[in-house]
Formats: sequence, structure tokens, C-alpha cells
Amino acid sequence: MFDAKSLLDQFIGGQNQTGPAGQQRGPFGQGGDLLQQAGNFLGGFGGGALSGGLAGVLLGSKGGRKIAKNALTYGGLAVAGALAYHAYQNYQAGKQAVPATADTPLLPPPSDTPFNPVQPAEQQTLARNLLRAMIAAAKADGHVDAAEQANIFAQMDKMSLTAEDKAFVMDELRRPLDVDAVASVARTPEEAAEIYAVSLLAIDVDSPSERAYLALLAARLKLDDKLVAHLHVTVEGATVDPMKQGAGLS
Repeated sequence: MFDAKSLLDQFIGGQNQTGPAGQQRGPFGQGGDLLQQAGNFLGGFGGGALSGGLAGVLLGSKGGRKIAKNALTYGGLAVAGALAYHAYQNYQAGKQAVPATADTPLLPPPSDTPFNPVQPAEQQTLARNLLRAMIAAAKADGHVDAAEQANIFAQMDKMSLTAEDKAFVMDELRRPLDVDAVASVARTPEEAAEIYAVSLLAIDVDSPSERAYLALLAARLKLDDKLVAHLHVTVEGATVDPMKQGAGLS
């Protein structure tokens, strides 16, 4: 059975996750330890989600980002929830959208809330929606064309992925870009914020098509402009651009 929550862990966090045979694995399957040593970098189809292992194959890299280490101690679902929860709190408190630093602790959201459901079925539904949002956002600049898809599929065959994992990713890559489909699954304002937050992780806003996609997504999700600003600065504060720091993979 397809485990969306586990696959999300392979994209955005989840140290020491349990793999198919019960074995422990890092956030990118059996290659997770190597990725940890490489710095847990964020890359992106267009440059924002984790690069290395599965996500490196899927998302490519255009400089990439590095997520704060304190965030990577959680699973992917908790990381997504933490980003949205932090932004939502500051928005509701009427604070200014001021970027934090990558050293600011990114705490998990409270349990049994729309940010962090405790029921397994709810977790699977949310994780599936977040995965779809990430892949859709990453396709916004047209980077993942037919030739790139063929390369991705060839690389995936070399990896330790379940048939269900591969089928899900292939289906989403082939699916026409549809922002309405991404936004329509948000059942609460909190889920809408999470969908936007992970979309920011999977994209570098460095082209008109990407900016247009995010603007349309925010509108379809019915997100207030001030909340959108908080989501942007929260994601920016939880990640760093190693190219701007002159950093390599060490």
C-alpha cells in the first residue's frame, strides 16, 4: 500500500525513518546517511526542495537550499506543519513579516490540529496533498519536460523505492499542471497554509512563471496577503542559500 507520509519524509525531513523491511533509513532512503554527511541540502525541480537521494533525482538543483538542522529532526509532515504553524501564529498575532534566521528553532505544531493530525488516515491524506503540491509547484517553470521525466524515471529504477512510490511520482510528473486541483483539497485555512509552505520549498521564485504560479495558488487557496508574506519569510528563515554563503557540500 502506498505510504504518502513515508515518501514525504524522503522529500523534506524525517531522520531515522523506518523503511519497507523495517530497516532504519535517513530522509532519502538507503542513501540518507550520505545525504546527511553532504549537509541535507535543499534543491528543487526549479530549486527549492531537498536534493540528494530521491529528491535529488526528482528535483534537480539550481544552487539549492539548506534547511535548518533543527527542522530535519522531524518527519516531513511535521516540518511542513511547523513552517505553516509558525507563520500562522505570527500572522494571527498581527506581527510584521520579518525574516528569522536559520538558527531560530523550528518547533513542531501542536498534535491533533489541522497542522499535525494524529489519525493515520488524516496523516496520509495530508501527506499525499502536500506531495502533489510540491511536484506541481516544481513543474511551474516548465523544467520537468518529457526528456527530464525520462531521465527521472531511469534514475528512479536504480533506487530503493517501492512500486507504489514510483507509480505515484510518475503519475504526478505526467499530470498536467493544475493549480485548481492542488488548491481544492485544502479543507481548512491551516491546510491551505501548509500547501503553500511546501510549494515554496519546491520552488525558487526566480522566474515570471513561478511568481505567477504562486500568486495564483495563493488566490485559489484564499490566503490573505499578510499570511502569504509570513509564509515566505518563515520558509526563507528556515532555509539558507549555500550559494550566497559561498558554501559547498561540506
